[in-house]
Amino acid sequence: MKAKLIHEMTDEELNTKLAELKEELFNLRFRHATGQLENPNVIATVKKDIARVKTVIREREIKKA
Repeated sequence: MKAKLIHEMTDEELNTKLAELKEELFNLRFRHATGQLENPNVIATVKKDIARVKTVIREREIKKA
């Protein structure tokens, strides 16, 4: 996911996206542990997306204060 797309989202959309990404990461970790995950690099990608979303959320919190 590109940072530009994340910056265009509303606060509500960001929170929803964060929840979706966390759930996806959980499922990927579960599949990796059971040996069903074909590409383990996907886990790193999802982690980076979570970090991007959290960064934008934090930037907006600081901006409001």
